[in-house]
Formats: sequence, structure tokens, C-alpha cells
Amino acid sequence: MAAFHFELVSPERLIFAGDVDQVVVPGSEGQFTILSGHSPTMSMLRPGVVEVMSRDGSERLFVRGGFADISATGLTILAEQAISLAELDAAQIDKQLRSAEEDLEDAQSDETRQSAAMRRDQLRELRSALNI
Repeated sequence: MAAFHFELVSPERLIFAGDVDQVVVPGSEGQFTILSGHSPTMSMLRPGVVEVMSRDGSERLFVRGGFADISATGLTILAEQAISLAELDAAQIDKQLRSAEEDLEDAQSDETRQSAAMRRDQLRELRSALNI
């Protein structure tokens, strides 16, 4: 299988850069697979798991939104947030989720309620990614 260049970038840092054989992307219209020679495309991302496969093995990363840009030179994902699933601890996420749910119940203002709901939803997305 022919390799192509892939970069995954978040606002904080370059998460991944290297030659890969295949990348599965959680597009807004559904999951799709990128191989070498894929036609140029741009897609919005939904929260989900990016699966990267190369000769060295595979890696799974959770992304929260962003864009995938497929060009003649490879694939670039600009993610709002990205984290390796290997770095996630289910017990810690569950603890943070319980805390976020308590914060939502205790919220006194609309602003506080919206912030707590957003945090709860983000943690639910992370927890869901671990069960894939």
C-alpha cells in the first residue's frame, strides 16, 4: 500500500506528522477512509475517532470538530481539540463527568448552565470514544 503524508494539528500543537497508509476520518457526513491518491476534498469533522494506520502500527485519536483537507500532497486535519485515546483514563473521565453533571444541577444562571452543559457534553463525547 502506498503511503502519503498526514498531519493532525490542534490550536495548541502539532499532534501527528508522518507518512501513513490509511486514515479513517469522522466526517460530518459520516466516516470516510483516506488512502494514497484520494481525490482532493475538504470536509468538516464531527467529534469522533481518527484512526491512523501505518507500517509502524496504528493509533486512535479523539478529535472534537475541525476540518479535513485532502490534497495532492496528503491529508491535513485541523482539529478544535485532539487527544490520543491511549492518554485517556476512563475512571478520571467518569469522575469529571459526575462533577460536571453536579455543576449543571447547581447552576444558577443561564451562562453557568450553558458552560456546565457544554463541559458535560464534551466529557460524554470522550467517554463514548473510549467505548468504540
